[in-house]
Amino acid sequence: MALITLRDVSMSFGAQPLLERLNLTVAAGERICLMGRNGVGKTTLMGIVAGSLTPDSGEVMRSQGVTVSSLPQEVPEHLEGTVFDVICRGMGPRGERLARYRRMCDLSASDNDPGAFTPVKLAALQQTIDSEDGWQVEQQVARIISRMGLAADGDVRSFSAGMKRQVLLAAALVAQPDILLLDEPTNHLDMAAIDWLETVLLKWRGTLIMITHDRMMIRRLGTRILEIDRGILHSWDCDYTTYLKRSRERFEAEEKGNRRFDKRLSAEEAWIRQGIKARRTRNEGRVRALKKLREIRRSRRDRTGRVRMALDEAERSGKTVVEAKGLTFTYGDRPIVEDFSCTVMRGDRIGILGPNGAGKSTLIRLLLGELPPRRGSIKRGTNLEVLYFDQLRGQLDENKTVQENISAGSDMLEVGGRRRHIIGYLKDFLFSPERSRTPVWVLSGGEKNRLLLAKLFARPANVLVLDEPTNDLDVETLELLEELLLEYSGTVLLVSHDRTFVNNVVTSTLVFEGPGRIEGYAGGYDDWLSQRPASAVPVPEKPKKQAPDRPGNGDPPPATARQKLGYMQQRELEALPGRIESLEDRQQELFATMSDPDFYRQDGEHIARVKNELARVEKDLESAFSRWEDLESR
Repeated sequence: MALITLRDVSMSFGAQPLLERLNLTVAAGERICLMGRNGVGKTTLMGIVAGSLTPDSGEVMRSQGVTVSSLPQEVPEHLEGTVFDVICRGMGPRGERLARYRRMCDLSASDNDPGAFTPVKLAALQQTIDSEDGWQVEQQVARIISRMGLAADGDVRSFSAGMKRQVLLAAALVAQPDILLLDEPTNHLDMAAIDWLETVLLKWRGTLIMITHDRMMIRRLGTRILEIDRGILHSWDCDYTTYLKRSRERFEAEEKGNRRFDKRLSAEEAWIRQGIKARRTRNEGRVRALKKLREIRRSRRDRTGRVRMALDEAERSGKTVVEAKGLTFTYGDRPIVEDFSCTVMRGDRIGILGPNGAGKSTLIRLLLGELPPRRGSIKRGTNLEVLYFDQLRGQLDENKTVQENISAGSDMLEVGGRRRHIIGYLKDFLFSPERSRTPVWVLSGGEKNRLLLAKLFARPANVLVLDEPTNDLDVETLELLEELLLEYSGTVLLVSHDRTFVNNVVTSTLVFEGPGRIEGYAGGYDDWLSQRPASAVPVPEKPKKQAPDRPGNGDPPPATARQKLGYMQQRELEALPGRIESLEDRQQELFATMSDPDFYRQDGEHIARVKNELARVEKDLESAFSRWEDLESR
């Protein structure tokens, strides 16, 4: 069944159309991956499907009652409130009223009511919520919070970017939409969280449309590939590997046809320059045909060239780049690095892996000498020229233009031993002359990453440090960057959550496998998975919950090498499903009690008792889930 149909849809931002006479039908249950270079209109198409953008022309037809939820590419700057509040907003006005009612009740119960929340207002709002089945909304929100292992009262402002994206994903899923739109969902997520997200989406039965550069996710999830190229939408009902082959064949056929056309046009231009010798009907027809050929050539949109990146290598460094012995570093009482030793040799390409917040960037700063260790020694080699790609792009001045960020006050710069004009150099990174003069703050995330690469690669280096360089880059640029790093003879330290990128680039990995504990492995991400011990399963930022006998209530624990449990442990494992079910039943009973219209009219002591019991039940649930995952994984 078609949920949404787009017919002859066009959209323009500037002289050339971004989307041109586009036709698309989205059926129920599809998992669609939207591909294309940065800036071709992928996010615009998602906006049209979501209904937040109206096309310049064409029809957008939706099945009656179809619902759409979206996860934006960037985390909103002013995202605030509790986890419960943010997820409630995903339910629309009903959810927002429920969140407001809960805040009013909490203030009243804690005696912090400033007087704005009178009993009359509370009663009126409660009556509205009752008429809208608002308590059913509360149960839906509670289920998604429990399923994703989130703390309902957690302050979202204090969360990391990865945790904020998990909350926003919960807000998109809570309304149980028919279509879920995800724009770069893996940004800011670590590898364990990405694996968890894939598991959630594989279980989800709705229709999925996503923009992502994560090739492993595309291979695992995609059932259909949509590609936008020069305003035209191409649809491929196949897996990612087959799409790559068919897409390459299409480009080759197009180039072959263009060469034939250009050869014919060139011959006709040469003929007319010789002059028409007689006004014959045949010659007049040939002139008209030439005019038509010229018009076709003018309207043809040639494919934008590939990014042309080159690394200017400095004089070779010493054979040993960094030698660390017994490194220890802590933040307060929290260990980041404990008794760590390693030797980085010239030409090594090392991937640094671990959960968000584990200390990957801190380890790099220790190795580069930007942070002094608490204990241990670091010996750095000779003649080191370091380039550092910062994932926060702090080296870019948002208020300056693209050109000014590369070469302040000069039109020329020296790259690879020769002087080049700044505009010509930026063209290698797909910045047109007009785009080169725009301020950085208007650029997309992918353009900012390309600009930072352009700024770094303008200087020679023999040690390259890349902290999350793949965010927002299109697949073609990612593959080019991979080729560049493979040809680079210097040393590479790479922090990345792009599993395919790590597999293709690094020769060894350093992995954070516990508080302060770092282990080394040969090879990339897949090699680490095959070598790691059972206890080294990556841990997401917050444990994910799942009751073992209840489908759809979370995610399965990662597969690990199984060990034989003792008799008491086996008995405990068998009893945990019943305990989890009992706790969840009690949790629902407490939710029902607190949903009673008369609950907040009772004395404050009783209200506090019920709230405390709910907090205790939720804590016990968390502990039971964690214990079950531990025993099951063993």
